[in-house]
Amino acid sequence: MSDAVDLIAGSAGTPISAWRAGGQLDRLPRISSRELFPAGRRLVVVAPHPDDEVLACGGLLASLAGDREGLLISVTDGEGSHPDSPHWTPQRLRTTRQEESRRALAELGLDRLSWQWQRLHLPDSGVQADALAEALTEWIRPGDRLISTWRHDGHRDHEATGLACAQTAARCGARHIEAPIWAWHWASPGDPRLPWARAHRLDIDEAAMQRKRRAIHAHASQLEGPRPILDARLLETLLQPFEVYFL
Repeated sequence: MSDAVDLIAGSAGTPISAWRAGGQLDRLPRISSRELFPAGRRLVVVAPHPDDEVLACGGLLASLAGDREGLLISVTDGEGSHPDSPHWTPQRLRTTRQEESRRALAELGLDRLSWQWQRLHLPDSGVQADALAEALTEWIRPGDRLISTWRHDGHRDHEATGLACAQTAARCGARHIEAPIWAWHWASPGDPRLPWARAHRLDIDEAAMQRKRRAIHAHASQLEGPRPILDARLLETLLQPFEVYFL
């Protein structure tokens, strides 16, 4: 599939009313944060762009309590989100999106936990799965719970990141968990392109959802303008009080 900007330009996306009317998300088997992230296991989140960690699993991250060990790996600096924009140049985006991520992580409470943040600085819209998998082997340990974007999510960097994490998890003895983001835009209830048999639903309480909302709004560069990268329809779906993971 094309990148996210092309997806938004090509269609209005699937409204939240369609997802709710289908009822499929209500029927998904529930999973708890303890099942996703058992005690004694390290959680590693691999985000293709700054903000993907919030969109994919911000509710889970906000739900973490106590002194848990974790690692966030930012694959790119997100410098390609506004191509040809005279205002949002790649250099300005590199700086701005890093600061937005810092504010978002603080909103999630990760600044109070034992989390590390590693930035790989790979080119936005140019992530190669094999090269990323090679880089990730330095950071992934046996037994880690490794969350990434879904390998068929509809954005080239999301897909390369998902594939690289699948390869790395198999190589390093970690458990790979995938989260859809752009699929909520282009897919529809019952869509056979999604791996429903692997889908589980994590219900998020209101306090954690409030932190996730604030974390998303920390990424102001992605919410501005007449055609924001993160439009209201997609955000409405992503801010339902649950997250979906493919195990």
